[in-house]
Amino acid sequence: MISTDLAPSAAASIRTRGLNLWYGDFQALRDVDLEIKPGIVTALIGPSGCGKTTLLRCFNRINERYGNVRTTGQTTILGKNIYDADVSLTQLRRTVGMVFQRPNPLPISIYENVLFGLRAHTPRGAFSRRELDAVAESALREVQLWDEVKDNLRRKATRLTLEQQQKLCIARLLPLKPRVILMDEPCSALDAEGVERIEALIHSLRGSYTMLIVTHNMAQARRASDECIFMLLGRIVEHDVTLNVFHAPKQKETEMYVSGRYG
Repeated sequence: MISTDLAPSAAASIRTRGLNLWYGDFQALRDVDLEIKPGIVTALIGPSGCGKTTLLRCFNRINERYGNVRTTGQTTILGKNIYDADVSLTQLRRTVGMVFQRPNPLPISIYENVLFGLRAHTPRGAFSRRELDAVAESALREVQLWDEVKDNLRRKATRLTLEQQQKLCIARLLPLKPRVILMDEPCSALDAEGVERIEALIHSLRGSYTMLIVTHNMAQARRASDECIFMLLGRIVEHDVTLNVFHAPKQKETEMYVSGRYG
């Protein structure tokens, strides 16, 4: 089981050492060593097929759903190796929440969407109606959606705008008290105004959660992240403060990519 208490002395929320992953005979990740600091936003950038999403999905072990996947090396989250035999995938995925490229609200009410994970992971009757109402309101306020939906909580969630749906999907994670939130291209389905508001939301969540975001949008990576990781052919080429990655990269491949001359 993953501990929900991050020791104050821990330097990283996520740490990998020699992480390799294969889909059958194809090696998608190669000797990945990284450390993700707690409470910041880290962006994963790189050309299509470089391993960004595969790496992201290692951290809640969702790659294993696809079959024929083999992983070696060590991945620790909050100090625990998530590939240890005693790790509960259910607990891991409570601690490490996931937001997907396309919003995926359930075809039920806004209210029930927010509480879906909590109901699934707690015994029936564990919370009073008043407590559930408070949890739903808190989560919707945290994602800056409460004022827009508070009078229509019984409305079907699929009738919301795409931006609202994506905020709702983030809100659905929060009652489970995750420590890490993974985001795979969370703004790719949104218009410019929606992108701006989701980025503002990401900024507001900094400090409360460790966030790792895959993005193809270089401007978004610059705006939204504190640190940035550039990947190429399954390897990490560079990991540094975002400002340095874009304005003073140490590696030639990074400089070529962020300047638009590669990928």
